[in-house]
Amino acid sequence: MRVAVYSTKPWDEEYLTEANTDHELHFLEPKLDLTTVSLAGGADAVCVFVNDDVSRPVIERLCELGVRTVALRSAGFNHVDIKAAEECGMTVVRVPAYSPHAVAEHTVGLMIALNRRIHRAHNRVRDGDFRLVGLMGVDMVDKTAGIIGTGKIGQITGGILQGFGMEVIAYDPYPSDAVRDMGIEYVDLSELFARSHAISLHCPLTPETHHIIDGPAIAQMELSPMVVNTSRGALIDTVAAIDGLKAGTIGALALDVYEEEGDLFFEDLSDTVIQDDVFARLQTFPNVLVTGHQAFFTREAVQQISAVTIANLDALARGTSSGTEVTSQLVG
Repeated sequence: MRVAVYSTKPWDEEYLTEANTDHELHFLEPKLDLTTVSLAGGADAVCVFVNDDVSRPVIERLCELGVRTVALRSAGFNHVDIKAAEECGMTVVRVPAYSPHAVAEHTVGLMIALNRRIHRAHNRVRDGDFRLVGLMGVDMVDKTAGIIGTGKIGQITGGILQGFGMEVIAYDPYPSDAVRDMGIEYVDLSELFARSHAISLHCPLTPETHHIIDGPAIAQMELSPMVVNTSRGALIDTVAAIDGLKAGTIGALALDVYEEEGDLFFEDLSDTVIQDDVFARLQTFPNVLVTGHQAFFTREAVQQISAVTIANLDALARGTSSGTEVTSQLVG
């Protein structure tokens, strides 16, 4: 199968090549969108990442070029118009799971770094400034953590936080007995917002979860919690979060994802004036910590993503199901 691999970074080429069987992989640095879709001419499949544009216009153009498969190097598929793909007779496959531990561990790492101001302390010490003023954190033990979304990542995150001696509560429209068996209590969202000292998001981006953290949600946060998002950027209304930070209703904010990250993340913009005023405003807060969508980024996770992606292509090349197909029924 001839595959156009978009948004290629060095690790994509290394690990996909290592996992490859007999596919013809053409690595392309640009993101997939209407201006680059023609690069897929002659390909049987495109392989895309989280910030590629797989909207209806792009899918229709891919269909005209003869592309019949979209292989996602991600679990999420909110950036893909699944109905348009089905109408074009196109198969969409994904990587449902790779290393939930990678994301969970990064989540807790962000919590610790932000709570103890490690990022600020590091910069101070490099400049020879050893003062402790402004670096005071709080003990995590006996505090309450609220987990929104208790799939594998949310469950592992909850377990790690229990290891710190935190009480963990959770919200999920589909509660898990395994999570209850861990001693985690399910509550409704309003109670979670009111009781939590830290709130961590681990749910997919759907119409129901879009801006699940918005102005009304923030108004219910009684304990000025730290809010952490390592899932999907648009789970948080960023403008409302900024208002919450200014008012002190949100005590701190840690983001590995951002709702307008497509023009920012995975690129070197160090010599560029950032045009996103909302993101620039976020960067002015001392109690905000942002990483560039790296929660997934461990050796084990990238190896698994590559292996499953190639296995998906293998199955489709044989004319069999990969078991990872995304359909409109799955989207709901």
